[in-house]
Amino acid sequence: MVNPILPGFHPDPSIVRVGEDYYVAVSTFEWYPGVQIYHSTDLVNWQLVARPLNRAALLDMRGAPDSCGVWAPCLSYDNGKFYLIYTDVKRFDGNFKDTPNYLTCCDTIDGEWSEPVYLNSSGFDPSLFHDDDGKKWLLNMIWDHRPDRTFFGGIVLQQYDEQAKALVGERKLIFKGSELGFTEGPHLYRHNGYYYLLTAEGGTGYNHACTMARSKSIFGPYELDPNEHIVTSKDAAHHPLQRNGHGDIVQDEQGNWYLVHLTSRPLANGRSPLGRESAIEAIRYTDDGWFRLASEGQLAQLTPPGLTSSPARDYSHYEDFSGSQLPQAFQWLRTPYPENFYRIADSKLILKGKQSLGNSFEQALIARRQQHFNFTAQTCVSFNPDSFQQQAGLVCYYNSHKFHYLYLSFDEQLGFHLDVMSCLGDQSFSAHFPIFDDRIAIERGAKVHLSAVVVGMQLEFAYSLDGNTWHSVAKLDYSIVSDEAGKGEGANFTGAFVGMCCQDLTGRDFEAEFDYFSYQEDHA
Repeated sequence: MVNPILPGFHPDPSIVRVGEDYYVAVSTFEWYPGVQIYHSTDLVNWQLVARPLNRAALLDMRGAPDSCGVWAPCLSYDNGKFYLIYTDVKRFDGNFKDTPNYLTCCDTIDGEWSEPVYLNSSGFDPSLFHDDDGKKWLLNMIWDHRPDRTFFGGIVLQQYDEQAKALVGERKLIFKGSELGFTEGPHLYRHNGYYYLLTAEGGTGYNHACTMARSKSIFGPYELDPNEHIVTSKDAAHHPLQRNGHGDIVQDEQGNWYLVHLTSRPLANGRSPLGRESAIEAIRYTDDGWFRLASEGQLAQLTPPGLTSSPARDYSHYEDFSGSQLPQAFQWLRTPYPENFYRIADSKLILKGKQSLGNSFEQALIARRQQHFNFTAQTCVSFNPDSFQQQAGLVCYYNSHKFHYLYLSFDEQLGFHLDVMSCLGDQSFSAHFPIFDDRIAIERGAKVHLSAVVVGMQLEFAYSLDGNTWHSVAKLDYSIVSDEAGKGEGANFTGAFVGMCCQDLTGRDFEAEFDYFSYQEDHA
């Protein structure tokens, strides 16, 4: 099985080839640093090589709501330079979207990216097209908030002047989309006398699709593909790859074409803790000048024809924090100043207690993506709280209103103890305490090993005082840590993380020490 090529939360892939090297950039939303860029030489095995939006000048998401932040980056290459276009979304709910779009450049994929150039705020999903005549063009969907409109106003085009570092000339609406609607995610290509416009449509849920149109002129009119969609599973409810859409096209050195696109693998109840992932398809250019899946039809393939490399698919790792830097697998939320809440010292990750798990400005939370349906995560924590407002432990986290948290705290009657807190998608952000009447007393000063065992839809929390003998704490519905739980499909679109966190709502910054973190996938 080849697909997905980037399992777990890796949506909205943008691909570029430079010689024999391929690079894919994906959205990161509220997770910091922003944008993940992967490298491959065979289009099947990918390695994370850069997170370019890694300083405050490029990205500061403090205060951004859930599922905002970095949407749909576009990675391109021209004349020895990489270009990255991205949206930093500041508002999600309601009629309005605040969507500033920026451009940054770098001579190398893993170097220091330039100070951002502000482009516009008219809509999200910007992309940059480098035409054969040297001109550069910005595309983005336009957000139409007027009450008699459907918000998705079509795809607009405007020239970018690299010398002036500004958009110039008239902005033109070039494509309104197919009847499926929700037209977004534009990418433009020039081939065989045509401009080809690839868009995402149908929303990012189960009606998602990649739609193609073409024109002899960059300004249109664009002729809709007679088949409308290159890839979609909107009419195949039981297909293993769902939500297929939002893609980008690349051609290899031999002239073969490939499409990378968003996909998802729901559990039996239709929920997707793994979030929106990235897949690849072999495509062909037809005699009548359209692109089609090499496998025929419109359904994404688990193993597309022509992609024969053997993929490595185990993302297990054990981290003892013996290095000086946070390991690459981990991220945090929103802030460009993680030094305010974590440090690594004496082979320990030390988290300084900050605000609640619902806070959108600063949390002391370090986590990694879930990348397999079944896994075990473990850590060992030392913590010495003196208030019920202080917690530290192991969290399975989707966003501020979808999580399960196994934590240590203090109670005036019980003393030092272990408990579970969950938020089950409740928009009031109310926490639930599944074992509140059966909290587990722990001897103060003890190091406590914590475990989360996930098998599909079930999560089992457990603890150990010696790292060998484990005691079950609670069995919970893990599927709430997913896109579709809570507000439902299309309202959130990231993916599940598991990691370590610490809160101190007294404001005294009590610290917790974590000796290790283990993530072990179960492929049985």
